[in-house]
Amino acid sequence: MADYDYDLFVIGAGSGGVRAARLTSLGGKRVAIAEEYRVGGTCVIQGCVPKKFMVMASEVSHDLHIAEGYGWSFDNAKFDWPTFLEAKDVEIARLSGIYAANLGKAGVDLVHGRAVFKDAHTVQILKKDGSVDREITADKILIATGGRPWVPEDMPGIEHAITSEQAFHLPELPKRILIAGGGYIAVEFAGIFAGLGVETTLIYRGPNILRGFDDDVRAHLAGEIEKRGIKVILGCQHESIEKTGTGLLNRLGNGMTLETDVVMFATGRIPYVKGLNLEKAGVELTEQGAIKVDGFSKTNVDNIWAIGDVTDRMNLTPVAIREAVAFHQTVFRDNPQAFDYEAVATAVFSQPPVGVVGLTENEARHSCPGEVDIYLTRFRPMKYAFTGSDERVLMKLVVDATSQKVVGVHIVGPEAPEMIQLAAIAVKAGLTKAQWDATCAVHPTMAEELVTLREKQHPGNMSAG
Repeated sequence: MADYDYDLFVIGAGSGGVRAARLTSLGGKRVAIAEEYRVGGTCVIQGCVPKKFMVMASEVSHDLHIAEGYGWSFDNAKFDWPTFLEAKDVEIARLSGIYAANLGKAGVDLVHGRAVFKDAHTVQILKKDGSVDREITADKILIATGGRPWVPEDMPGIEHAITSEQAFHLPELPKRILIAGGGYIAVEFAGIFAGLGVETTLIYRGPNILRGFDDDVRAHLAGEIEKRGIKVILGCQHESIEKTGTGLLNRLGNGMTLETDVVMFATGRIPYVKGLNLEKAGVELTEQGAIKVDGFSKTNVDNIWAIGDVTDRMNLTPVAIREAVAFHQTVFRDNPQAFDYEAVATAVFSQPPVGVVGLTENEARHSCPGEVDIYLTRFRPMKYAFTGSDERVLMKLVVDATSQKVVGVHIVGPEAPEMIQLAAIAVKAGLTKAQWDATCAVHPTMAEELVTLREKQHPGNMSAG
């Protein structure tokens, strides 16, 4: 074997890259990891973690409203954006520091700088001006560079828009914002800004938000977020942005114009492969621009692997971490493992939040061999009884009528993400509806509805909208 600087070199110090580097180094291999921005990656620095802090901050206004229904009163309650930003940034810096410290404790060499390929075994570390600082060789290389926001670069005035990355660092809270997009990032930030008192409009070109989710979930959430004061415009294209003396003038495909202070595009994310010089290493991409890998995260080049969002398989932080573990076991433990992408739970931290695992009703009707049984309920949660709120929870079970296995669970309502984590165990284990029914309820809770749903909708029919 050639004499390389390292046994493994990882490009990208996000959750997946860090896990792979630490495990491999603790296993006695020489490992280095390069990061061009901050250790922790998108999730820790400008994704899941700071977004969740923003969600929790914005939910307080709704909680105060509910509290008043229980007899509490609050005088001069107000939110201070700079105070929140400072606290958030301090915590993110602490978490990033922990990630870096853990790499050091594991014996991983941390390289600050952008790493690009020179050939299949050599990476160049670039300075900020783009010049080469040094070259590093490695026996094996793992690409874990994640994804970046996508914006329509040819849209007039797009230079005036921000993405989620800038939303975490706005110098001041706007009075009005337009969010373009219908995915989880768009829906989550709409809830954040509306909860913080910003006049919020969500525009999406599709017929409903959260494409790919169960149709009942999509319709229910669209109605619920409007109850929180978010104006939702569907089936409409965002055509241009013009900067004026009083704000940003948005021209929409339906002929409407709307002036806001900030325009945020949350129209999807793409694999971050730009400028990596993958062609010099011979690494192939898919037609969609992601790094092409097999079931074991291996590229077409024998010594190069890729995990996480850069492969565009299932873009979730816990999945990237599990892919990292499988990579380590396969490559360095002689224990081939491929991550199982079936029945992976996910949450949307909208307001109210969404938790789902398994198949949508439509997916089940196309994949299950026989009929599909649907159990669905909508109800006002006990917490809102005193407030007069008409906000409602949705819970839905999708059951394979032949095997009677619960193949999908869909929840919209308070604590949905917490409930879906435990429901995912049952779905992953392949439990039947009878086994769910045999589980004694915890009362009074919302979650008890999951094990007390008895009224089945007629098989073969679409569920109620």
